Amino acid sequence: MSLINKLLALSLAFTSAFATAETGVTDNEILIGQFAATSGPAAQLGLRMQVGMQAYFTALNAQGGVNGRSIKLVTRDDGYEPDKAVAAVKALIEQDKVFALAGSVGTPTGLAALPVVTAQQVPLVGMFTGAQALREPFNRHVFHVRASYFDETERIVQHLTTLGVKKIAVFYQNDSYGKAGLEGVERALTQRQLKPVATGTVERNSVDTAAALASILKTEPEAVVQISAYKSCAAFIKQARSKGYGGQFFNVSFVGAAALAQELGDAGQGVVISQVVPFPFATKTPVVRDYQQHMLAAGQKEFDFSSMEGYLTARVLTEGLRRAGKTPTRDSLISGLESLRDVNLGGFAINYSPKNHQGSNFTDLSIIGRGGKFMH
Repeated sequence: MSLINKLLALSLAFTSAFATAETGVTDNEILIGQFAATSGPAAQLGLRMQVGMQAYFTALNAQGGVNGRSIKLVTRDDGYEPDKAVAAVKALIEQDKVFALAGSVGTPTGLAALPVVTAQQVPLVGMFTGAQALREPFNRHVFHVRASYFDETERIVQHLTTLGVKKIAVFYQNDSYGKAGLEGVERALTQRQLKPVATGTVERNSVDTAAALASILKTEPEAVVQISAYKSCAAFIKQARSKGYGGQFFNVSFVGAAALAQELGDAGQGVVISQVVPFPFATKTPVVRDYQQHMLAAGQKEFDFSSMEGYLTARVLTEGLRRAGKTPTRDSLISGLESLRDVNLGGFAINYSPKNHQGSNFTDLSIIGRGGKFMH
């Protein structure tokens, strides 16, 4: 081979390797990005999702990774603020050069980042939100691992009305997340010829619940459904209890059950939270046994619903990567994920298709017991 041909071959090889690296895939590694709150009042949601994903990736990498490549997770903090989420997702794609995204946290942040994700055509797996606005219209690049807020609020309202509870109020965050949950409650009540007896709002990343408390308690509801993050929900519950309110409190999963229980302390007993993942404290479910084993191996002794969701997100993403082939592209990852038809991960089923990226409709109810322990 002539010197010119050798130089040309080296140039082509370098260009090919550089192009591959640009998409977050090298011969030895795949970069996955996460944008989520790791600081501020919603920090525990992002941190626990990160812990769950990292526990699985660590175990996976110890066994050789996916098709010979280890998985590296890169997390950028968005503080649960839309503007910061846009900056974080742009940095992950343009600076960190991630191959795909996983484990984002929040509705307002997800909605803000979605146009960037779509324009850059980067797959996003396992958004920690059940908002319908992130599911409809269908987006080829977004794969949901959890059930929707419509699924969760239907489960809550069904439970309450079966018990004969009809006077239901809604305390919700004044943004796209809170309004999505409110819509879900209203839909479920409308199907039963009912409507909320009162509503009250709180601003995102705030615990100023005084106005909401006044408007809701004066109607004497039998139950309050809360659609907010853990600090504001805990503040509302504590203040309501201090005023003598004896009704029931229900939350959707995004509240962060473990963080809520910790914030509430002794005031938490009897608070109910809907869940979209298997109960992470019982070992009768195979995927929960795997989760606990991998968490402990990673030095994580605390189990909770949020890290369980992160763990499942990592499992689903990995299954897609395995099916994406030895030289994965973003398109082949999408095809790989869409081939997951009724895949049982060990007590948690995932079902995708080219026209359906919902993944799961699984819901459950958990209750905070004595000492902050969970029951279901």
